[in-house]
Amino acid sequence: MAIVVRWNGKDVPEELHALPEGRYVMESVDAAPALSQDEEAGLEQAIDSLRQGLGVPADVVLARVEARLRR
Repeated sequence: MAIVVRWNGKDVPEELHALPEGRYVMESVDAAPALSQDEEAGLEQAIDSLRQGLGVPADVVLARVEARLRR
């Protein structure tokens, strides 16, 4: 489960009050890591594929993922 929290640097965000007790890892998402050349090329290929109408509908992808998770 992931939640996005906006933090002012001092007050505990309301989103954290809803989480159950436990240990959590938090990291800033303000600065995205740089992509490698291979990652950048892969994204460009994927975008080109979508522009050509070769994409798979989101509901089909979700069904495939759920089927694999049930195995």
